Amino acid sequence: MSHDAARSQNPSAHNKEAFRRFHDVVNSGDAEVIDKAIHQYVDADVVFHTPVPTDLPDFEVFRQVWPTLLRAFPDIQVHIQDLIAEGDKVVARNKVTGTHLGEYRGLAPTGRSVTYDEMFVLRFGDSGRIVEIWGAVDVLGQLRQLGALPV
Repeated sequence: MSHDAARSQNPSAHNKEAFRRFHDVVNSGDAEVIDKAIHQYVDADVVFHTPVPTDLPDFEVFRQVWPTLLRAFPDIQVHIQDLIAEGDKVVARNKVTGTHLGEYRGLAPTGRSVTYDEMFVLRFGDSGRIVEIWGAVDVLGQLRQLGALPV
């Protein structure tokens, strides 16, 4: 069965598996490999609904997330807690861990470990690529653990 035929028979399972493959690359810690995967799995016209302080196009914003995180937390790992797929959407609830060894949000490296939660909803288009992303990241928890905010 061809890739397109498999996708049309069970798009939820196909999209879930595509997310898992992308996720595996994210945990490689290699910014160049992650960027190649973004080009493979994310549509160039993606709509990124997560608020970010920039005027860059959404695809470029998404591409900048990983180099920023890897500079700040070189050992960052995203652990899937729940992965749910229905129709053209995949929902991932993750626990993220890392050690603050580089500048992050204006904070000098602290050497502190962080553990925080995030949730993402990804919509896949007919191309099999991610065309929309909604995300909620516990930035408040990050900043508290880094000592930037009171606990």
